[in-house]
Amino acid sequence: MSFDVRDEIVDGSCIDLMQGLPESSVDLVIADPPYNLSKGGAWQWDRSVKLPGMGGKWAKAMESWDDIELADYFEFSYSWLREARRVLRPTGSMWVFGTYHNIGIVNVACQALSIEIINEIVWYKRNSFPNLSARRLTASHETILWCHKAATKKREYYFDYENSRQGDYDYDTLKHRGKQMRTVWDIPNNKQPEEIKFGKHPTQKPLRVIKRMIALSTRPGDLVLAPFSGSGTECVAAKELGRHYLGFETEPQYAELARMRLFHAHTSLQDDLFGREP
Repeated sequence: MSFDVRDEIVDGSCIDLMQGLPESSVDLVIADPPYNLSKGGAWQWDRSVKLPGMGGKWAKAMESWDDIELADYFEFSYSWLREARRVLRPTGSMWVFGTYHNIGIVNVACQALSIEIINEIVWYKRNSFPNLSARRLTASHETILWCHKAATKKREYYFDYENSRQGDYDYDTLKHRGKQMRTVWDIPNNKQPEEIKFGKHPTQKPLRVIKRMIALSTRPGDLVLAPFSGSGTECVAAKELGRHYLGFETEPQYAELARMRLFHAHTSLQDDLFGREP
């Protein structure tokens, strides 16, 4: 695949497709990989299905692509992170979503690959799904790792500090204009009607979360890579903020959904300056 391909969703495995990209050619990677939590059969509210080492079940998507043996999952994580590191520019960075089911493996793989973790973000979801078993605390957050490819001389990754302080993130009760942004983000998980107008993905992230990442760590015209593009939220956010995008997706129905969303998305550079929804 030629690197001339951009502003598109490409069908296929991200590991295979990233191998076709030149080294140091991407400004930002936003990765929402399988969390490897689709264990057992159909969802149950009793305690008959256990996840070894995890204690219980997340509000999870039961999908075949999200059920991988532990050793295979580490190899998978290491492989896609290795390629993501290779294609990332020294001035670029990477955001990786996870939960306690998988984020430790991602962390170890990052350290093995000399990918430095800049921050660990706690995405607090105040509207999280309740715990109906009454046997544990209600899971109400996800973890996001912000990383860059460690350099031998100096850290070169781009960070719009002024945006992080002065941006209008009034939907976040923990962020006040003029104050430094913290590593706990209070962003509801609900999606706006236009985000699911053409369909939805079982692990779809809200645009507000992705737009914040892009505004903080890219400039207009930069290239955003979504290795696991799903319904295309990362690519839609990039387009609306005046960035280029490239998405990889293995499931044809979600690739088509992403293309439909992108066809109807419009660029609005004002969002980059103020952190607002269009």
